[in-house]
Amino acid sequence: MLIYIYIIAITAEAMSGALAAGRRNMDLFGVALIAFITALGGGTVRDILLGNFPVSWTQHPPYIYLTIGAGLATMVVARFMQKLHRLFLVLDAMGLIAFTIIGCNVALRLGYQTPVVIMAGITTGIFGGILRDIMCNRTPQVLRHELYASVSMLVAILYLTLLELGVSDDLNTLISFSSGLILRLAAIYWKLSLPTFSYAPQRWED
Repeated sequence: MLIYIYIIAITAEAMSGALAAGRRNMDLFGVALIAFITALGGGTVRDILLGNFPVSWTQHPPYIYLTIGAGLATMVVARFMQKLHRLFLVLDAMGLIAFTIIGCNVALRLGYQTPVVIMAGITTGIFGGILRDIMCNRTPQVLRHELYASVSMLVAILYLTLLELGVSDDLNTLISFSSGLILRLAAIYWKLSLPTFSYAPQRWED
């Protein structure tokens, strides 16, 4: 199930990256690059940090064609994207959770301990969006809007807890995925977010 959600997710993320590039008036190469990084950047950063070589997408060339193709196709259909805004939010939520669970599984397979496994899941889930926003000269949205990175963390913790309790892989995936999706969509609907920290140093006058 996760592999199909993963394919849908990287397509949606690539399209969101292309839209971000379009807002910055980038050329064809810029659009393709941002689309690719948004879709596959999280997994790339995870693999580099964990020493998981070769990097996952290098073993699956169709992912490259899919993400770049989706990014370029977005340039053609961009005028209709606003009508699909809600669908993109759902697909993005599904992608966040699928990426998180996949990231956890990669770290588990490599034998890392629990804190590293959780961070691997979070990195896979959110880092594509962070790289997109950095390259588009924006403050990363995943760190300042409705619950996002925290949803990834909670999904990773739930997934590992159920794994420790001996819940079967399929049931664990179903419970973790459903719980994360409900939490993320609830955060969007009710605009739930963590407390923010604002700091403005005072200027002392002589």
